[in-house]
Amino acid sequence: MNITLKRTPEQIELIQAMGSKNRDTAYEAQVALAEFIGPVINEVIQTAPTLSNLFTPLQFNADDNPSIPLDVYYDVSDEDYINVYSTHAPGGLPTNQVTPTHAEVKIATYKLDTAVSFDKRYASRSRLDVVSKSFTRAAQEILLKQERTSGNLLLGALASGSTTVDGTTKKHLIASNQGSGSNNDQRFLLDDLNALLTLAKRIRPSWAGGTPVAGSAGLTDIIVSPEVVEDLREMAYNPINTREPDGTKAATAVGVSAPDAVRAGMYTSAGIPEFYGVSVMEIHELGPQKKFTKIAASLIGSGNMDDNPNGGTSAFDLANNDDLVIGIDRSRDAFVRAIAVDSETGSEFNLVADDQFSIRQAKVGYFGSIEEGRVVLDDRAIVGVGIQYT
Repeated sequence: MNITLKRTPEQIELIQAMGSKNRDTAYEAQVALAEFIGPVINEVIQTAPTLSNLFTPLQFNADDNPSIPLDVYYDVSDEDYINVYSTHAPGGLPTNQVTPTHAEVKIATYKLDTAVSFDKRYASRSRLDVVSKSFTRAAQEILLKQERTSGNLLLGALASGSTTVDGTTKKHLIASNQGSGSNNDQRFLLDDLNALLTLAKRIRPSWAGGTPVAGSAGLTDIIVSPEVVEDLREMAYNPINTREPDGTKAATAVGVSAPDAVRAGMYTSAGIPEFYGVSVMEIHELGPQKKFTKIAASLIGSGNMDDNPNGGTSAFDLANNDDLVIGIDRSRDAFVRAIAVDSETGSEFNLVADDQFSIRQAKVGYFGSIEEGRVVLDDRAIVGVGIQYT
């Protein structure tokens, strides 16, 4: 992700004016650049392929107190109450608010800030690369904070999620089919994705308790680690079956490969942006001993994972050395990001020229902020698979 200023005469003149010895001239140029580059940073933040943008934006006036009437999102009252998860501080752990479906949920908002500065001599020398990198860093800081906040919220909703189906309580997290034993069978298989799809459908029927329109309920995206993406590529040349022809568990030495057409598709799509109709998002924060895995291990604890429905392993306690696959359904309005809009400019990201630097410091600075709040309105829209590596 890069923000690049084009080397046009107008932009060069504007950057050079920021390095002027005349304080008023320099500050006016600084303000003009902030008005120009602020919407650009906002667009970069909105289009970046991150966890943050899995949430549906809900704009509100900056001076308003955002809320969501649940009866608009859920037409009838189920036997269970709706579990709403939200965070009250950036990066904080989510809290579960058990809410009747005909209630109005207030969204707790918070500010995400960033600040950058560079020497005036770069401006006077028309170093557009330095100015561009400074604004890129500002966008990266906002994205990093949004990513951590979104990850904590999703993991908290997954860890506590459970739904009663036909009198049986189902956890939203299941163990992988081949997740324990010797080192050669600790992997994510097509069977795990298959079980995850079924779980997502069963815990999330239509509002009337039946089949959703076009039968589209299920998963739209899976969030995985680079190790799981390796397992997906591995299906092109390794066995994928988990059962013998008689239905018993497959022996370690016996395997059936995927059809040639499927394997050929895997070879030609090395990046695997989509797998069996489900979009694959690869993030480095998941995987053994990684940030989100450690958070998940501490949140999930003991007893918050069900056995794999197709056998092969029993439930286990997720540990730091294990891995996690997160599946979400974006077809439902379950993930909402309330974002404040400035009443004067109409912008979500407010970039302001920083006036804290004196002439002696010879620096140019900017600071910006976004006011937002994130909620998971229904934890049934998120499921997961735990892969035991220990």
